[in-house]
Amino acid sequence: MTALILGCASAAQAEGSGALKIELNKLEAQGEACRAYLVLENGSDRDFTELKLDMVMFDGEGIVSKRLAVQAAPLPAGKTSLKVFDIRDMPCERLGRVLLNDVMACGDETGARNDCLAQIEATAQAPLSFIK
Repeated sequence: MTALILGCASAAQAEGSGALKIELNKLEAQGEACRAYLVLENGSDRDFTELKLDMVMFDGEGIVSKRLAVQAAPLPAGKTSLKVFDIRDMPCERLGRVLLNDVMACGDETGARNDCLAQIEATAQAPLSFIK
Protein backbone atom coordinates (compact mmCIF):
# COMPACT_ATOMS: atom_id res chain seq x y z
CA MET A 1 0.00 0.00 0.00
CA THR A 2 2.84 2.41 0.86
CA ALA A 3 4.49 1.75 -2.50
CA LEU A 4 1.20 2.54 -4.27
CA ILE A 5 0.84 5.85 -2.40
CA LEU A 6 4.46 6.79 -3.11
CA GLY A 7 4.02 5.86 -6.77
CA CYS A 8 0.95 8.10 -7.07
CA ALA A 9 2.75 10.99 -5.36
CA SER A 10 5.71 10.66 -7.72
CA ALA A 11 3.43 10.66 -10.76
CA ALA A 12 1.64 13.78 -9.51
CA GLN A 13 4.96 15.54 -8.89
CA ALA A 14 6.19 14.61 -12.36
CA GLU A 15 3.04 16.05 -13.94
CA GLY A 16 3.34 19.32 -11.99
CA SER A 17 7.04 19.70 -12.77
CA GLY A 18 6.32 20.55 -16.41
CA ALA A 19 4.29 23.62 -15.56
CA LEU A 20 5.16 27.12 -16.57
CA LYS A 21 4.08 29.38 -13.69
CA ILE A 22 3.48 33.05 -14.43
CA GLU A 23 2.81 35.33 -11.49
CA LEU A 24 1.71 38.95 -11.78
CA ASN A 25 3.86 40.03 -8.88
CA LYS A 26 3.71 43.81 -8.68
CA LEU A 27 2.45 47.00 -10.30
CA GLU A 28 4.07 50.41 -9.87
CA ALA A 29 3.46 53.85 -11.27
CA GLN A 30 5.91 54.90 -13.97
CA GLY A 31 4.87 58.38 -15.10
CA GLU A 32 1.66 58.01 -17.14
CA ALA A 33 2.22 54.26 -17.38
CA CYS A 34 1.80 51.31 -15.05
CA ARG A 35 4.85 49.07 -14.80
CA ALA A 36 4.03 45.36 -14.40
CA TYR A 37 6.37 42.72 -13.01
CA LEU A 38 5.89 39.10 -14.11
CA VAL A 39 7.73 36.28 -12.34
CA LEU A 40 8.05 33.30 -14.70
CA GLU A 41 9.04 29.90 -13.34
CA ASN A 42 9.92 27.33 -15.99
CA GLY A 43 9.36 24.00 -14.24
CA SER A 44 9.87 22.03 -17.43
CA ASP A 45 13.00 20.43 -18.85
CA ARG A 46 12.72 22.56 -22.03
CA ASP A 47 14.35 25.88 -22.86
CA PHE A 48 11.66 28.16 -24.27
CA THR A 49 13.27 30.14 -27.06
CA GLU A 50 10.02 31.91 -27.89
CA LEU A 51 7.08 32.81 -25.66
CA LYS A 52 4.90 35.73 -26.70
CA LEU A 53 1.90 36.40 -24.47
CA ASP A 54 -1.37 38.11 -25.48
CA MET A 55 -2.31 40.15 -22.39
CA VAL A 56 -5.58 42.07 -21.90
CA MET A 57 -5.99 44.74 -19.23
CA PHE A 58 -9.38 45.58 -17.71
CA ASP A 59 -10.24 48.71 -15.76
CA GLY A 60 -11.92 48.67 -12.33
CA GLU A 61 -15.37 48.38 -13.93
CA GLY A 62 -14.39 45.31 -15.97
CA ILE A 63 -14.07 47.15 -19.31
CA VAL A 64 -11.19 46.24 -21.65
CA SER A 65 -8.67 49.08 -21.58
CA LYS A 66 -5.50 47.77 -23.24
CA ARG A 67 -4.18 44.79 -25.11
CA LEU A 68 -0.45 44.07 -25.25
CA ALA A 69 1.90 41.48 -26.67
CA VAL A 70 4.58 40.65 -24.10
CA GLN A 71 7.73 38.78 -25.10
CA ALA A 72 8.63 36.52 -22.17
CA ALA A 73 11.40 34.42 -23.76
CA PRO A 74 14.04 33.24 -23.44
CA LEU A 75 13.17 31.01 -20.51
CA PRO A 76 15.81 28.41 -19.66
CA ALA A 77 14.68 25.05 -18.26
CA GLY A 78 14.34 24.98 -14.48
CA LYS A 79 14.90 28.76 -14.21
CA THR A 80 12.88 31.54 -12.62
CA SER A 81 12.95 34.85 -14.52
CA LEU A 82 11.55 38.34 -14.15
CA LYS A 83 9.95 40.20 -17.06
CA VAL A 84 9.02 43.85 -16.72
CA PHE A 85 6.77 45.78 -19.11
CA ASP A 86 4.95 49.09 -19.12
CA ILE A 87 1.23 49.51 -19.74
CA ARG A 88 1.29 52.94 -21.36
CA ASP A 89 -1.38 55.57 -20.75
CA MET A 90 -2.92 53.52 -17.94
CA PRO A 91 -2.38 54.49 -14.30
CA CYS A 92 -2.03 51.48 -12.02
CA GLU A 93 -4.99 52.57 -9.89
CA ARG A 94 -7.28 52.18 -12.94
CA LEU A 95 -6.18 48.60 -13.57
CA GLY A 96 -8.76 46.10 -12.31
CA ARG A 97 -7.42 42.79 -13.59
CA VAL A 98 -5.19 41.23 -16.24
CA LEU A 99 -6.12 38.36 -18.55
CA LEU A 100 -3.63 36.02 -20.20
CA ASN A 101 -5.78 35.76 -23.31
CA ASP A 102 -3.55 33.52 -25.41
CA VAL A 103 -0.02 32.53 -26.30
CA MET A 104 0.74 34.18 -29.64
CA ALA A 105 3.99 32.29 -30.25
CA CYS A 106 5.77 29.54 -28.38
CA GLY A 107 8.80 27.44 -29.19
CA ASP A 108 11.60 25.42 -27.69
CA GLU A 109 14.73 23.75 -29.03
CA THR A 110 12.56 21.36 -31.08
CA GLY A 111 10.66 24.17 -32.82
CA ALA A 112 7.21 25.74 -32.59
CA ARG A 113 4.76 24.38 -29.99
CA ASN A 114 0.98 24.73 -29.78
CA ASP A 115 0.43 23.40 -26.22
CA CYS A 116 1.96 26.25 -24.20
CA LEU A 117 -1.23 27.94 -22.99
CA ALA A 118 -2.42 24.68 -21.42
CA GLN A 119 0.88 24.39 -19.50
CA ILE A 120 0.67 27.86 -17.95
CA GLU A 121 -0.50 28.42 -14.37
CA ALA A 122 -1.46 32.09 -13.90
CA THR A 123 -1.38 33.57 -10.39
CA ALA A 124 -1.06 36.99 -8.78
CA GLN A 125 0.02 38.54 -5.52
CA ALA A 126 -2.96 40.01 -3.66
CA PRO A 127 -4.72 42.34 -4.31
CA LEU A 128 -3.90 41.91 -8.00
CA SER A 129 -5.99 39.69 -10.27
CA PHE A 130 -4.41 37.69 -13.12
CA ILE A 131 -6.56 35.13 -14.91
CA LYS A 132 -6.23 32.76 -17.84
